[in-house]
Amino acid sequence: METPKDSPSAPNGKTKVATLGGGCFWCVEAVFERIRGVEAVISGYAGGRVENPTYDAVCTGATGHAEVCQIHFNPEEISFETLLEVFWLTHDPTTLNRQGNDVGTQYRSVIYYHDESQKETAEKSIAKAGGKFENKIVTELAPLPKFYEAEKYHQDYFAKNPDQPYCAVIIPPKLEKIRGMEFFKP
Repeated sequence: METPKDSPSAPNGKTKVATLGGGCFWCVEAVFERIRGVEAVISGYAGGRVENPTYDAVCTGATGHAEVCQIHFNPEEISFETLLEVFWLTHDPTTLNRQGNDVGTQYRSVIYYHDESQKETAEKSIAKAGGKFENKIVTELAPLPKFYEAEKYHQDYFAKNPDQPYCAVIIPPKLEKIRGMEFFKP
């Protein structure tokens, strides 16, 4: 599906976009591709100082970009609020610039909102989720900066590489956290 990368709505007016970073974008993408109402997930980079960043450059930590996913969803099937519930379940929002063994600013927990409604929903969701974690949530909440789509080989990475060692160890436990929930699609 072709949609404007910076727009909260697709041309048909039904699809909205959420932009979330919760560590490695392979993991975020694998989770949200299994959610009913999600029509597309695009891995990319946002929040840095370098135009047209590459994966190798982002991995140095010098660009300031986070690995993020743009999640195109039908709000008649799933809400932004529910997407955020999935977000909290499938990463640790209390560790600054880190998810497990992945360390660096590119792995930060971030919600880039597309409009004021998303900002308000995210603020409420952060407050609600805060009581579920032992430590304070450090997720960054900011307006959507320019989004750069990641290289083609990063798109649908887990679907194409389920036996890749990192993916085979890290992603299945994330999927188990949401399996059986009403919004999970096998």
